Amino acid sequence: MREMIHMVVVLTVLSAFSGGLLAALRESTQEQIEVQQLQFVKGPAIGAILKGATNDPIADRFKLKDGEVERNFFVGVLNGKPSALVFETSGKGFGGDVGVMVGFNTDENKIMGIGVTTHSETPGMGSKAKDDPAFGNQFKGLAVDKPVKVTSDGGAVNAISGATITSRAVCNAAGDAAAIYTRLKPQLTEQLNKFGK
Repeated sequence: MREMIHMVVVLTVLSAFSGGLLAALRESTQEQIEVQQLQFVKGPAIGAILKGATNDPIADRFKLKDGEVERNFFVGVLNGKPSALVFETSGKGFGGDVGVMVGFNTDENKIMGIGVTTHSETPGMGSKAKDDPAFGNQFKGLAVDKPVKVTSDGGAVNAISGATITSRAVCNAAGDAAAIYTRLKPQLTEQLNKFGK
């Protein structure tokens, strides 16, 4: 019995030490991981959406609380003023969540573009949501007050052949982003005005 208690105590101490060590390691590398994700995963999508911006959207970003979620918003300076925002949402695809960066023109309240950042969709089919520029171009100019849907659901976006579920996931992510943008518009405008000064 004494040996059993000794083993439980030793196991508890080792587990606590290992857990603490892993938490410290995660804490110390979290900033570096975020920088890598911004540069290699999210950065290309942000750059494509904000093509022609005269600033560095990765550097010019801010965070806002949206209920329980804290979101990163990337600012684009176009035609001399901060009039574009990009942030990430996700939709449920065939293989899991599909991460989508969605950009908005704040002067026109329209979608500027989208870029798929992460997915687990079928290679050659669902992965076209990320690789096919013709699919992404369909979102440009869509108004934030209109539903974002594929044509088979009554919307304006042509689904990728053989990947309707993925296409719907991207549409759902863009629609969610439009709702978030509309809901947070006063706070977003206030933040953009700070960049304009």
